[in-house]
Amino acid sequence: MSMDKATVKKVATLARLAITEEQADKLAPQLGGLLKWVEQLGEVNTDNVAPLASVVNMEMELRADKVTDGNIQSDVLANAPEAMEGFFVVPKVVE
Repeated sequence: MSMDKATVKKVATLARLAITEEQADKLAPQLGGLLKWVEQLGEVNTDNVAPLASVVNMEMELRADKVTDGNIQSDVLANAPEAMEGFFVVPKVVE
């Protein structure tokens, strides 16, 4: 797949990038080359390849699934404008 200057400008607009005419001229063949490379990757036979999260065989350490308060109540409330009895104090919004 080749990229022309109009397509490059459209992609740049969708990505919210401002590019000049000269940049669009330079980017068109570069993006076209990337798309050709991706097409080549699509031709690789991966039928007997298992999906991997990592190339290294690692076992994840599991922790006990316990609900706790984190024991950091004082740290959480340290930057609060006002706290009372371990809770945030906020203005009443419902009458």
